[in-house]
Amino acid sequence: MSHGDQSTPALPGTTASLPGWRVALLFTVMLVTAAGNTAMQSVMPSIGTALKVEDFWISLAYTWSALLWMICAPMWARRSDRRGRKAMMGIGLLGFIFSFGLCGLSLWLGLNGWLGAIGTLIVFALCRSLYGGFGSAAPPAVQAYVASRTSRAERTQALSLISSSFGLGTVIGPALAPYFIVPGLGLVGPFVAFTVIAILVLIALRIWLPDDSPAYAARGRIVAAPFSANSDTGRGEDEDEPDRGAQEPAADGEVARLRWQDPRIRPWLMAGLLGGHAQAALFGLVGFLVLDRLGLRATPDLGAAPIGRILMVGAVATLLAQWGLIPLLRLGPRASALWGISVAAAGAAVIMLASTEHSIMMGMGIASLGFGLFRPGFTAGASLAVSRAEQGQSAGIVASVNGAAYIFAPAIGVWLYGHSPWVGFAAIELLCLAVIVLGLKSMGKDEDLTRPNPA
Repeated sequence: MSHGDQSTPALPGTTASLPGWRVALLFTVMLVTAAGNTAMQSVMPSIGTALKVEDFWISLAYTWSALLWMICAPMWARRSDRRGRKAMMGIGLLGFIFSFGLCGLSLWLGLNGWLGAIGTLIVFALCRSLYGGFGSAAPPAVQAYVASRTSRAERTQALSLISSSFGLGTVIGPALAPYFIVPGLGLVGPFVAFTVIAILVLIALRIWLPDDSPAYAARGRIVAAPFSANSDTGRGEDEDEPDRGAQEPAADGEVARLRWQDPRIRPWLMAGLLGGHAQAALFGLVGFLVLDRLGLRATPDLGAAPIGRILMVGAVATLLAQWGLIPLLRLGPRASALWGISVAAAGAAVIMLASTEHSIMMGMGIASLGFGLFRPGFTAGASLAVSRAEQGQSAGIVASVNGAAYIFAPAIGVWLYGHSPWVGFAAIELLCLAVIVLGLKSMGKDEDLTRPNPA
C-alpha cells in the first residue's frame, strides 16, 4: 500500500482500528465536559447561598440549557456529516471553554460585589446558553468518529468505552472540585480549572487528531447532556443487528414514522418521563438539602466539599448498577425498571430523613443505584418494543424524554423543597409510585420482549 503501509488491505465495507492514543484523546474530550459540569453542580448551591439568591433561581439558571442541548445536538450531528467530526469536536470544546470561563467570570464578579445578584444570574444564564447551543456539538461528533473508523466487531466496545467517559466524569468532577477552591478564586476555582483543562484538550485535539472526511452519518443514541446526571453508559449499537444502512425498507420504500403515542412504546416513555422527573428533582435539590441539614448556610464556602463527596458516591453507585449489577443479574427491561425505581424511592426516603453527611450519602448511593437500574431498563424496553427498522426513531424519542425531564424538574423540585422539604420529597415519591403502577399494569413482560422479533 502507499505511504509505506504494509498492513493487509481492508475488505470493502470495513474500517481500520483506532489507535489506543486516539481513543484516549476522544475519551478525554467527553470526560472533561462531564467532569466540569458535575463539578459545577457541587459548588452552585454554595454560590447561590453566598449571593443570597433563592435556591429555585439558581437551579433554573443552569438546568434550562438542557433544552438547547436537546434541540442543537441533532443539528450538530447532521452538520458533522458534511463538515467532519474533528471540526465539530472543536466547536463543542470551544462552546464549553467560553461558556465555563464566562460563567466563572460572571460568578466571580457577583461574589465580589461588581454585579448584583440578579445581574449575576442573568449573565450566568446567558453564558450557560453557549454550552447548550455549542457544547452539544462534541458528543455526537465523537460517537460518529469512532463508529466510522472501527469494524463492527470493535465498534461496540469502542462506543461503550467512549460513552462510559460521561459516567466517569460524574465521579471525577465532584471529587476534584473542592481542591480547586483556592484563595483568590474561592468557589469559582473549579470553573477556572476546568476551563484551562479544556483548553489543553482542545490544543491536543487540534495537533494530534488527524483531519477527517466523514464516512457515514452518526449512529446510535444522542448522548444526553452531561450536567443532567443522565449519562448513558450503554452500548451505541447492538452487535446482533446489521448496520442501519442495511435495514429493509417498508412496503412503500420508507419506514413509517414512529410516534410517542404508539401503544408499543407509550408505557415505556411515560415511565421514563415520570422517573426522569423524579431523578431530576432529587438531584436538583440535594445540594441545597446538604447546606440545610449540615448547617452550612452561613458558611457556604464549606458546603462544596460535602456536596461533592455525596454526588461522587451517587455517581459511583450509578456506574455500579450499569457496569456491574445489570450484566451480573441479567435483568430484563421490566424487572430493571421496576426494581430500579423501587430502590430509588427507598433512597429518596432515606435522604428525606437524613440529618448527617453519612446518612445523606447513604441515601444518595441507594437512590443513584436505583436510578442506574431504572434508566437502562426503560430505554431497553422502548427499544425491544419496536422493530429493527424503527430503532433509530425509538432512540431519538428516548433521548428527547431523557432531556425533557431536566428542563424544569430540577427547578420545580427545588421550589417545592423550599416551601416544605416534606412536600418536595412527597412529589418525588409519588412520581416513583406512578412508575411502579404504570409498569405493573402496562409494561410488557420481559419474556415477551426478549422473544425474537420477526420484524
